[in-house]
Amino acid sequence: MKPEAIKRVACVGGGVIGSSWAIQFAMRGLDVILSDINDEQLAKSRAQMHRSLDALEQFGAVTRSRREEIAGRVKLTTAMEEAVADARFIQESGPERLEIKQSILAQVEAYAPAQAIYASSTSGLLVSDIAARAAHPERCVGAHPYNPPHLIPLVELTSGDRTAPDILQTAYDFYQSIGKEAVLLRKECPGFLANRLQLALYREVQDLVMRGVCSVEDADKALVYGPGLRWAIFGHNMIMQLGNPGGLTGMVEMLGNSGDRWLADMASWTHQPDNWAQVAQPGVDQEMANFPDYVGHTNEACARYRDQMLIELLKLHRKL
Repeated sequence: MKPEAIKRVACVGGGVIGSSWAIQFAMRGLDVILSDINDEQLAKSRAQMHRSLDALEQFGAVTRSRREEIAGRVKLTTAMEEAVADARFIQESGPERLEIKQSILAQVEAYAPAQAIYASSTSGLLVSDIAARAAHPERCVGAHPYNPPHLIPLVELTSGDRTAPDILQTAYDFYQSIGKEAVLLRKECPGFLANRLQLALYREVQDLVMRGVCSVEDADKALVYGPGLRWAIFGHNMIMQLGNPGGLTGMVEMLGNSGDRWLADMASWTHQPDNWAQVAQPGVDQEMANFPDYVGHTNEACARYRDQMLIELLKLHRKL
């Protein structure tokens, strides 16, 4: 199946991720049916979608008429049969519990076309486990987005032990065709790529704060106003490439083993501090209080600012 043959997508499971996926697909001209277990959940999904559309309109990413067009492409239902009956691509965003995802997949397979691709938004479960009881495990892939999916382009694709290679390639091509930046894991790996990189860095943040080297706020500032600015443009390998006239090789040769002393002093523990939340929460609260008024001092205000900055960055990346 060619990506251009996918005209209708089913989003199974609303919530923050599912509703954001629905916006992503609709923004790219696809017809979307979003399903959830009851009308109450659908109402929450509808509200979440409109908050996302509010931000897109407020910060100049879409016009009012474009917003209405996007919203008009999304239909909501509590009936699984209605949601997946004619869908060629199914994006599942149910709760992150294996038994629930297996149950959802069984319901989908009861009604969906046999040729439909099933993509799970799982953030940590293995596709092999999700599809262990599937009638068509060859058509199941993992597609882990970064939140919110309609703004952050990354999607991490994984295959199970019975996923057909051509299905994985079709999923990759499809996501690329709708403006995502897909990465392919060559083997199943807990945590995938981005979350593992994120956790490795966060371990060092935790260790530095717990050892009294810096405050929570200063650790965040060091990231945002240092490497974070460069990481919003290029990955670390490209940053190394641009940091020396001899490229990455020249940078490695210049640095030599100078980082060994740092590595010897860096965290290597495999269990996160049990009291980290008690240590970090007051620091985060103080950090938020110290933000300038244009950023905000509440979770809601900071989330709006985050979305505004993401939208502006995406415009620079020519993704919006």
